[in-house]
Amino acid sequence: MDLALGEHQLFSGHPSWRSTIGFYLKGLLVTAVAVLIAVIAADTGAAVIAGIVLFGVVLVVGFVRRLATTYTITNHRLHIRRGIIARRTQEARLERVQNVNTTQGVLERILQVGTVDFDTAGTTDSDFAFRGVSQPEKVVAAVDRAQREHQHEFDDERQSGL
Repeated sequence: MDLALGEHQLFSGHPSWRSTIGFYLKGLLVTAVAVLIAVIAADTGAAVIAGIVLFGVVLVVGFVRRLATTYTITNHRLHIRRGIIARRTQEARLERVQNVNTTQGVLERILQVGTVDFDTAGTTDSDFAFRGVSQPEKVVAAVDRAQREHQHEFDDERQSGL
């Protein structure tokens, strides 16, 4: 992410590895079913090798998906970048952020991960959220700090322009 003049990063991160546990468990379940079917249909050795390869693919896909998502908070904007080959980027200016909400289910509370959802003024993009972040309360605090810094800069500019 290119920073503008006077802009600095307050937070940058990826979804937590703990947020991908559900993906890995589903992959393990699919792998177990595939191995069971292969054992019934063919030879056990080939089924075990296929299971190891399949679960290896699940691990790599989960790791790449997690690292291919980057969340950034600066003193001017919020930024989400997803993807490696095909990219999707979302940005919201801090002055447009109206509400910051966190969501954590029971398992997410245990794993200390959650979703920080941003309501932004005047946009139709209702899916602007940092999903699977570690300690979402720290992300909310970073947004609050960014908004205060941004407001302070705005107030200084207004006073010097008078």
